Amino acid sequence: MQLKEFKIRASAVSHIMTNPQKKTDLLSKTCTSYLHEWVKEQIYGVKKEIKSKYLTKGIDVEYQAIEYYSEQRKLGFVLPNNEHFSNNFCQGTPDLLTGDKVYEFKSSWDCFTFPLFDTEPDKGYWMQAQIYMFLTDRKQSSLVYTLQNTPDELVWDESIDYSNIASKYRIKQFDFELDTDFIESVYDRVLLCREYIKGLDI
Repeated sequence: MQLKEFKIRASAVSHIMTNPQKKTDLLSKTCTSYLHEWVKEQIYGVKKEIKSKYLTKGIDVEYQAIEYYSEQRKLGFVLPNNEHFSNNFCQGTPDLLTGDKVYEFKSSWDCFTFPLFDTEPDKGYWMQAQIYMFLTDRKQSSLVYTLQNTPDELVWDESIDYSNIASKYRIKQFDFELDTDFIESVYDRVLLCREYIKGLDI
């Protein structure tokens, strides 16, 4: 079967960038497991879906989060990005683009999962932001966590209202700059992934 050429999605780049435990291995088990899933998606024409209330909330309140952030940071009128970007190695759809920056939004489930005291960003999200910057020809990006009210249909108990909480307790932002060395390492890894896929007995 002729598979389409492998490209990595920005949101999944951390799966292929984990380093193998054995120095003799070119790819990690995490990476090869991801590639097996990708190949199955191509063969069977079905994308693996991961469902949870946390992911559902993030999707449901994405526009609300962007609107809240833009109001608090005085960005003016902005609209979520719907344009899909792609090149020969990677692809993705950033949440928000401005003239010089790309933004990725994450909506915490509640105040206890909100990263209020975190001083370092999630490494996978940093990688995702790097791909978005490169694809959109921008050198700056922000990973923004916001704390929004959970839609009633997702709440089992009484919902918590964060509307009157100060924005400094509802917005957590990490800022990044483009790392071209990392982008080159992604390209190298994608090439290794393509060779691995070609060697599979399918």
